[in-house]
Parts: sequence; structure tokens; C-alpha cells
Amino acid sequence: MRGVQADLVIRAPRAIIDGREQSAVVSVRDGRIVAVDAFDAAVGDGGADGARVVELTDDEVLLPGLVDTHVHVNEPGRTDWEGFASATRAAAAGGVTTIIDMPLNSIPSTVTVDALRAKQEVAAPQVHVDVGFWGGAVPDHLGDIEALHEAGVFGFKCFLADSGVEEFPPLDPDQFRAAMTETARLGALLIVHAEDAGTLEAAAPAHGRAYGDFLASRPPTAEDVAIGQVIDVTRETGGRSHVLHLSSASALASLRAARAEGLDLTVESCPHYLALDADEIADGATQFKCCPPIRDHTNQDELWAGLAAGDIDFVVSDHSPSTADLKQFDVGDFGLAWGGIASLQLGLPAMWSSARERGHTLAEVVRWMATATADRVGLHHKGRLEVGADADFVVFAPEEEWVVDVAALHHKNPVSAWADHNLHGQVRQTWLHGIPITNDSAPGGRLLTRGQR
Repeated sequence: MRGVQADLVIRAPRAIIDGREQSAVVSVRDGRIVAVDAFDAAVGDGGADGARVVELTDDEVLLPGLVDTHVHVNEPGRTDWEGFASATRAAAAGGVTTIIDMPLNSIPSTVTVDALRAKQEVAAPQVHVDVGFWGGAVPDHLGDIEALHEAGVFGFKCFLADSGVEEFPPLDPDQFRAAMTETARLGALLIVHAEDAGTLEAAAPAHGRAYGDFLASRPPTAEDVAIGQVIDVTRETGGRSHVLHLSSASALASLRAARAEGLDLTVESCPHYLALDADEIADGATQFKCCPPIRDHTNQDELWAGLAAGDIDFVVSDHSPSTADLKQFDVGDFGLAWGGIASLQLGLPAMWSSARERGHTLAEVVRWMATATADRVGLHHKGRLEVGADADFVVFAPEEEWVVDVAALHHKNPVSAWADHNLHGQVRQTWLHGIPITNDSAPGGRLLTRGQR
């Protein structure tokens, strides 16, 4: 620490640095990490006098702030479902210091520069964490991709089947090829909700209270076929692609082969696919409805094996909230209920609870939920504790057990598949740019654009 000028020093007996747990002293100046030293470094050396010193306890681990690249904030237009104030408070409470907002289910969708500006304008005074934005690739706005790219979106999302909202229609095969041809030309990332429309149309439609019937309506083959299309078009165009919320483990072999041939293709999964089990979902329990669906335990084991092997690159929340009435709890009909799981505040403890049971380390969870997500979207100064990175921190107590009370969460609506689950790991403090976020903190987040520090 000698010679380092710091305004904040965190002494951590346990911290996740360089992919492993170790003790460290982390020094911060003007919102960035300026030194990472051995734990016995003298705080007073070299001008650190006057810095605020924070001492963590032995049951706490210092983590980098998580980067969640799959969050539906829904504002403007469906702010009663969520919104930037509530979403970013929930993110901070869950140890997430950076989110990338999806182009739907807001109204308007982020498919034009004007829509992006409207979303940025409403977000700017409200955000408690840093926020970036995805653009949308939809049939009538493929011509807007270049302008959105130049405006700084982090890439473009598309659907290969019905999105569930009429203002964000899917791409047919020719339109999908055209979209990736354009994103390839620009060097942009195309992120894909990969379920095949034809396969879904051929399956029995979801209806009624039986979860098994809903599961049958979204078969693994719908994902497998669509992922095959993504692979083929990535190969044809030389584009950059990313498969969203992988649920079907049977697609892992084709993804592995595609990456082995050098395609620029990544894939994510979500805590609900890795920790919740179809066999435990009661009929009528529509809080568990999401698309693609939560599958059985054997499939889950295979997803974990894919994650451990590196076939799945990272884990994100796919926070997709709604009001309680849209979940149709009065009738419990999976065909009528909105599909989406609210989990932004819960992703870290939910993931850690399952990871520890399977023998994985907290350092692995940090890689899956912070470093790898940041790197895929070009935020190389996020998701790590190293000199030059943003001073975004999480103080995490990995052994603390607690039960989820959805009414106590910062999500706008008290609806989540994680209700009443016993979890390990509690976020005790979150810092953004070297400043602690508290329940009475004023919004201090920044709006991010691709390529800008």
C-alpha cells in the first residue's frame, strides 16, 4: 500500500480475488480500486492516513459486485410490474451492482433510438446501481439496429417464438438471418430466446392446473431445434451470438461442438433452472411458470455438469416480474398465467445455496455471476477485485441461513418462486463506486453505454 493515496480501505480476512478465496486489503480512490495488498499491509503507509477503514469479520467474504445481464425492468409502460427504482434497490440488496435491462416488456420496447432515449430519461434519476440497455431486433425495426448500436446499446435481443407481448414479435428464419447478418457487420452481440415456434405449435397447448401439462407444452426439443438454428446462422454469418436462459441440457452437446469449431457463441442459465425442480412444483403453483420451463432433476444435474465443464458460460437472473393478478393464482391455470420469475434480489443466495451442496466454491459462483457476465458485454472493469476496476463490492455472509419472505423484498410485487425457501448466504452490504448503498441512499447509479468506461 506504500505510496497509494486512498479514500477507502477495506480489510477483508476473506475475499474472492483472481479466482480464489484469500485475505486482502483493498484500497479505493475516487470510486476505483487503486491497490490490492496482502492482509498484513499497514493501513497508514504512504498517504493512506485519513482514509475510511472498514474491517470485515471472519464470517464475511468480500466479493465484487455482481453483473446481471438479463433483467426486465419494464419501465416505462409496465411500471406496475417493476420499475427502475424498485429493480435497482432489489439488485443492490442482492449484491448486484450492474444490470443490463431487456428491451421488453417496457412500452415502447427498445427497438428505436427514440425508445432508448425515453427509457434512459426515465431511468437516470432513479437508479441505485449502474444500468445499461439491450436493444431489440424485431421484424419491423431491423433497419434501426445500426442506429441503436451507435447509440451504445450492449447488443440486440430477439425471439424465435412468441414473446408473450404483442409489441415485441419474433423473427422468422429469414428475418433472424438478416438480423445476424447486420449484427455481424457491426460486431454487435445478438442474444436469442431460443425456442422454436414450429415445435411449440405442434405440442399440446398449455392449459389447466397441472404443471406436467405445461412442461409438455414447452418440450426440450423446442430449445434444441432453435439452438441448432442459432448455431447454423452464427456459422453462416460469422456473427456473435448468445443463447439466453438455457433450460434443456440436451442442447449442451451441440453447443459444445459449435464452440469447439470456433464460433463466437456463449450461453447462460439461471438459478431457477439450477436449483428448482419440476417434480416439486405443485399443480396450480403458477409462480413457477417461466419459458422455457423448469425441468426435472436429471436435466438439472446435466445443467450443473455443463456449468462445471464450461459449456455454460454464466448465470443470470432473468428477472421477469409481474403483478400478482397476472399469475392467475385464483385459478392456477398455467395456460393463462404470465410466465416469468422475479429473482433479482435472490440470485446470489439461491445460486450459492445449490452450488455449495454440489461441492462448488464461492469463487466459482463469482466467476459465473460477475466476471464472466461482465466480460461478455465488454465491462472489463466490473465483476472483479483488481486494480483499475470499479469499486463495486458485496459483503457476503456465506454461512448465514434465512427464509425468503417475499413481502420483505424490494421487488415491487411480492410474487416469486423463491417464497419460503431456506437459503444460505446473506448480503450484508453493497457498495457502488466506493459508496455504501443503504435503504435511505439517494439514487447513485450511472447509465452505461457500450464501450464507455
